[in-house]
Amino acid sequence: MVEREYYSIRTGKNPTGKRLDLSFFKRLFITVYNDFDGKGYFQEAFGYSCVDQGYVPGKLGNIEAHILRKLRKADLWPITPKCWAYKEEDLFDIIEFLFDQVSKPETTGAYYHSYGDCGYHYKQFYKKPGQSEFRAEINQLLRDYGDGYELSAEGIILNLPEAGMAPLLETQLPNCDPENIKARVDNAILKFRRYRSSIEERHEAVRELVDVLEFLRPKLKDVITKKDESDLFNIINNFGIRHHNLKQQTDYDQSVWLPWMFYFYLATIHAVTGLIEKKEKTGS
Repeated sequence: MVEREYYSIRTGKNPTGKRLDLSFFKRLFITVYNDFDGKGYFQEAFGYSCVDQGYVPGKLGNIEAHILRKLRKADLWPITPKCWAYKEEDLFDIIEFLFDQVSKPETTGAYYHSYGDCGYHYKQFYKKPGQSEFRAEINQLLRDYGDGYELSAEGIILNLPEAGMAPLLETQLPNCDPENIKARVDNAILKFRRYRSSIEERHEAVRELVDVLEFLRPKLKDVITKKDESDLFNIINNFGIRHHNLKQQTDYDQSVWLPWMFYFYLATIHAVTGLIEKKEKTGS
């Protein structure tokens, strides 16, 4: 469901409506974190405070020590007071960390401790629903922060795809070789879209897609013309992606052309695997 936009955001009259800076993003993030924390979504991992028992640890035990080991950073916990000093990469680390720890509590059978309005103490939790809800809320903020980001279903912060390319990234490949095609394509997509991916990582992502086409090359002659096959590999062989020689062009704007090559080869893989599957099923 598309999130409703209210008047000032919809009309562009709200300066924080579309592009969030880091400071305002933190303010919104804290509201999301506190909301989930208040509903017990971090109780399984972080534990809770009880008026009778004091602090009851969760599965992580010493949370600050756990964060130090996993993120290799100090002074990130507790989140609410420390968040205001976070750098962007600290905040993104914490978002991915929270995705790993969130779990939806089962209200049926939970114990409500009424004394001192202590609140619910939950016994059963569900990981996937909690992660799904947390991801949906965080992505409403991430898409409007900076250049635009999203938290993947695996809990990794990725750059938003270029305009119009989201359907291509979400489309599943036909049933094909899981190791030599699907796994390599998935890895290339992750490498290309990962937060702060370097030019070299984007080069590698494009190379991986071409390697998939190379793997498919024996079957290409049955579904495309020889000239089309030659054109496919001409781009990659002459623009400093796979080989290194004096004939190759390397003075092009890589920030522009690498995304073009990436989406071009990704779309090509989808097209030719679909054609190959059709031919194998129908013989034509």
